[in-house]
Amino acid sequence: MFDASARESISRIARNIGVEAAALLAVADVESAGKPFAMVNGRPMPLIRWEGHYFYRLLPPDLKNAGVQAGLAHPAAGRIPNPPSQAARYAMLERGKAIHEEAALSSCSWGLGQVMGAHWRTLGYPSAQQFVAVACSGIEGQTEVMSRFISKNGLTRHLKNKDWVAFARAYNGPAYKMNRYDTAMGRAYIRYLNGVPPPEINAPVLVEYTPSLSEYTAAAEPQFSMQIGATGPAVRELQEAIRRAGIFVYVDGHFGATTQQALMEYQRRFGIAPDAIVAADTRAQVTGGHPDASAPWWSKRSGGTPQATKQARPKAWFDASSKKTPWWGA
Repeated sequence: MFDASARESISRIARNIGVEAAALLAVADVESAGKPFAMVNGRPMPLIRWEGHYFYRLLPPDLKNAGVQAGLAHPAAGRIPNPPSQAARYAMLERGKAIHEEAALSSCSWGLGQVMGAHWRTLGYPSAQQFVAVACSGIEGQTEVMSRFISKNGLTRHLKNKDWVAFARAYNGPAYKMNRYDTAMGRAYIRYLNGVPPPEINAPVLVEYTPSLSEYTAAAEPQFSMQIGATGPAVRELQEAIRRAGIFVYVDGHFGATTQQALMEYQRRFGIAPDAIVAADTRAQVTGGHPDASAPWWSKRSGGTPQATKQARPKAWFDASSKKTPWWGA
């Protein structure tokens, strides 16, 4: 997640385009993995990705062969690999600029939103160089580029509606489902709300957001999941129980690899099969007994008052079908 300074910068841009700060933070977080800069030659630079098929397409005909011979251009997407380090990617960019500067700058995706430089004209910049100058000016510059792309393409309405499927489809392209961008953005949105979803997000499809183990019932077993990727108060409750047992784990409400290992040690200590899954036997140990089976946790409001279980289901904040294969199991 971004630090406080980065959050404030992104939040200011979010307010300028009329969307909730947590929503724009979620997009930036997923696109950049929460990392706004990389050190390149001693300078903090925005993250980039080289797209060789763009370079091939944008090069003038008499320079295409030079791009191919340099190993920087190819007519098919994905045929020019990106090196793992940002320094090496910037080195590729410099080699491309030596062949054709505008085409090279346009053939990278830039910054928090990973916006292609090729969009510089449609986003209202006078040149590819000016687009890149803004992207390199700091975190607000990166966010400005991203927000312009979102606004120019009519995507603010999807962010306002928290329609992550529609947003990811438009922003990330047809492969969004394979990469589960919609699910990742939805989860990031919840994290930037400090793990507390708004009242309208109150449906069983949010299986990775578990309010409390004490509100869980065995009848909900098919819908319940707390494994790697889970977030929410129930995860914090589990982590606190593990800490009380004398096993170190961060109490942060996020079920990551450290929590998984600590949970397996906890299960072994209490004679439970160490499968790192919070099933009925583990929940009983954590809560000190079998939880109340009066109503499933998703039928209760935040105050715990039971609701009618056949209430109208609110609009899911991501495509529920994506839950068939968890993103962390891909």
